[in-house]
Amino acid sequence: MNPPDDTENRNRSAYQALLTRLFVTAEGRIFVAGLGIALAGLIAMGAVAPWSPKVSSIIGAMAFTNIAFGRAVSMSIGYAAGYSHWLVIPVNMIVETVLVLLFYPLFVFSLNKLVVFPAIETLLERTRLAAIEHEGKVKRYGIAGLFVFVWFPFWMTGPVVGCAIGYLLGFSARLNLAVVLAGTYVAMVAWAIFLFDLQQRAADIGPWAPLLIIAGIIVVVVIGVLLNRRRRPNRNPPGQNQ
Repeated sequence: MNPPDDTENRNRSAYQALLTRLFVTAEGRIFVAGLGIALAGLIAMGAVAPWSPKVSSIIGAMAFTNIAFGRAVSMSIGYAAGYSHWLVIPVNMIVETVLVLLFYPLFVFSLNKLVVFPAIETLLERTRLAAIEHEGKVKRYGIAGLFVFVWFPFWMTGPVVGCAIGYLLGFSARLNLAVVLAGTYVAMVAWAIFLFDLQQRAADIGPWAPLLIIAGIIVVVVIGVLLNRRRRPNRNPPGQNQ
């Protein structure tokens, strides 16, 4: 285990290296775009707060739960609070777009040893292992395979792992992100239709039912994460170099 001072120095070096690459590589510009969209979203949320604190709060709640538990929980919270597709879908699209635009450059920089991020290296390594595991399935069908991989609601088939697979398959950044985000948006619309109907039916049962659904989804997500970590320990598969 690295001493605290050593870890802090490594993190500082990683961030300084990242700054030098932001404007000289395609991945750097993608990262800046992700930061810009995130900042614009925060400004918009702050602008809405004086006019409608409730809307601003639900946007913040959906953004947080999407990052922490995924889109199913995030969208369920929006629908349970009484909001329509016109708010729930765009908020989740923006959040997942930002996640992809921020994660993809970090993954590429880390994989190529251009910048090392000690603070998130475990996350990056788990994503790399997941991408390697599914790479062969996607490669067989190329672009269509990547789109379907991101679209299907299976475990570890979201946009973050999808963009990592696209990079391992040699897709250009533009093609990779276009396919991944298109699959993400189509999947989100499908989830929206399903979850909105589910929440409507639950509300007919009682005011507690939508909350029970949200709690159930969170439990499933947590169990899925724990089982996935036990099944795929944080190590390289045979034949993969450190």
